[in-house]
Amino acid sequence: MPLPIKIGTVAQLIRFIRGEKVILDRDIAQLYNVETRALKQAVKRNIKRFPLDFMFKLTESEVAAMVSQNVIPSKKYFGGSKPMAFTEQGVAMLSSVLNSERAIEINIAIMRTFVKLRQLIESNKNLAKKIVALESKYDGQFQIVFEAIRQLMKEDNKHKNRIGF
Repeated sequence: MPLPIKIGTVAQLIRFIRGEKVILDRDIAQLYNVETRALKQAVKRNIKRFPLDFMFKLTESEVAAMVSQNVIPSKKYFGGSKPMAFTEQGVAMLSSVLNSERAIEINIAIMRTFVKLRQLIESNKNLAKKIVALESKYDGQFQIVFEAIRQLMKEDNKHKNRIGF
């Protein structure tokens, strides 16, 4: 019996492409413990369930950008076809296409990860708003403190980019 999937494991697979948080077909197939081509075939058989806001295929330039940014080692990583990118809604729809115990467990873990990411992003926005409010309230004597906090927030965002957010 496979071990439960951790949020951190799934979070490392989430990429930011076309302004969307997505997981690539190859990564989802590995989580589901199925071949990528089997996942793609299931999606193609049910293509009406996957509008563009649920799933899209990457372009050659998007794949090239991922290689140049060291997100993936080379184009060979995807085999011979263009990868599919699944949004949160697309991952949820996969549960109706791939109906196995493993798929259900993985979908739950992925959905929890997307929710956790939204919460983290929102808390970061709230913190930034509070800092701006404090800056306007206090004079220049605390400027160094506010600048240090901003720097820490930027460093946190740099770390997120390294794992594919």
